[in-house]
Amino acid sequence: MTLKSPLRVVAVVLLLAVGLWFGGHPSWLPSPLRNVFVSQTANQKLEDQVMSLLSKDYYKPVNVKSLENTATNSGLEAAVQTLKDPYSHYYPPSLYKSFQNEMTPQVVGIGVDVGSEPVADGTQIEEVFQGSPAAKAKLRSGDVITAVDGKSLAGLSVDASGKLIRGNAGTKVKLTVLRDKRHFDVTITRENVLVPVAASALLHYKGKKLGYLEFTQFAQDSAAELRGQVRKMLADGAQGLILDLRDNPGGLVRQAIGVASIFIKDGTIVTTRGRNQPTTVYMALGDAIAPKIPLTVLVDRGTASSAEIVTGALKDHHRATVIGTHTYGKGVFQQIQPVNGGGALDITVGEYFTPNGQNLGAGGVKEGPGIKPNIYVYDNPQNPGKRAIDVAEQTLAGEIK
Repeated sequence: MTLKSPLRVVAVVLLLAVGLWFGGHPSWLPSPLRNVFVSQTANQKLEDQVMSLLSKDYYKPVNVKSLENTATNSGLEAAVQTLKDPYSHYYPPSLYKSFQNEMTPQVVGIGVDVGSEPVADGTQIEEVFQGSPAAKAKLRSGDVITAVDGKSLAGLSVDASGKLIRGNAGTKVKLTVLRDKRHFDVTITRENVLVPVAASALLHYKGKKLGYLEFTQFAQDSAAELRGQVRKMLADGAQGLILDLRDNPGGLVRQAIGVASIFIKDGTIVTTRGRNQPTTVYMALGDAIAPKIPLTVLVDRGTASSAEIVTGALKDHHRATVIGTHTYGKGVFQQIQPVNGGGALDITVGEYFTPNGQNLGAGGVKEGPGIKPNIYVYDNPQNPGKRAIDVAEQTLAGEIK
């Protein structure tokens, strides 16, 4: 026993030394062992990085030991889920790529939005995206696509018609189009097309011109896109504006500052605070193009996050009349951090407050009361949109001098 114990100690020391040496020189290992060793090392480094970020940046202290145990047994996605935070996620590389695509929404096709229901002869175009292949081919809103590569769309669903119209980027498609009771053919090359998040239309209400602005997402460069639509409405003679933020889930906080700054000349837009984040007061950018024109904002239960930031700023500054139902009630914001291996950690890092100091949540990541509208309007779910817009038109008309 006295001889074996020292030998065991020597053996352990030698194994430890060999392990450390191979850790720095994995190329000396046999291929199967090298792959396992490198994979385990990479996984451990990724787990350590994610745990460090959660411990340091999450908006409240976390139980790192419990998170590590879950990560070891069930993976990082499951570990982050134990936070019971619907806004925090670990994205493996493939999902992170999809998440990035959502921030710059794209489609492959000709660049049109069509009606939700087919018409007698085919599918009707409701909107042609600016700069798209359809726009270059001079297609218009109201055109009806009656055939694709000679195949009639009559009697097909919108979904079935869409599958024929779409295709791989770089491929050509021949469309038969009905306009003003005349048919003509046009050949278009499909492309990757950026989906617009802002659209506008000039409405007429009792002799007054009102600019309707639909804004669907706070994606990359979306504030500039909305600014362009506001300029268009002002150039068309709009005397008042309707900003429709219904079902807008939010997005990038910087874009929210840019959107609010279109209508607010100066002052606070939003304040953010976090456990490891300095208190930051975001001010209007000072480049407002519509700081005085009468403005109404349409909201509903689907108005969330950055859309609530904009709504809160406009309401607190008495810059707009808010119409609809109370908003979602999200009072926290997230930060996304790329991590080893190509994935990313998207976690709640703090809370935000409107200019009047209101947090729209209910303490942390719980849904709160949101923003209460100035004028409560509940739309009939069977006919959404019309009643709220009617009230917005009536309200705006009364504010126009």
